[in-house]
Amino acid sequence: MEDFVRVWKTSKPERSARISFASPELLWKVLTAKRWALLKALCGAGPVSIREAARRVDRDVKAVHTDITALLNAGVLDRTEDRRVVFPFDAVKVEFVLRAAS
Repeated sequence: MEDFVRVWKTSKPERSARISFASPELLWKVLTAKRWALLKALCGAGPVSIREAARRVDRDVKAVHTDITALLNAGVLDRTEDRRVVFPFDAVKVEFVLRAAS
């Protein structure tokens, strides 16, 4: 709601995308340590082939393909017309709130 109010008051649209997960557990299931390393390798790299992505993280192409498919399904990566993958964001901010039970 804070974002909506800020945009309403400033008339400046939000220039970022948001991907939400139902729980922190689901977030960590999708963004495993190896997938996070993959995102770090792809951040700012532009479109790359899966083979190139695997080379950048020094991993097996088949395993990287599995991880890229999961990240594509979650909306974290995009696919270009020539079937390469791209991390379309400048940065990632992970945020969640842990509240005491009532």
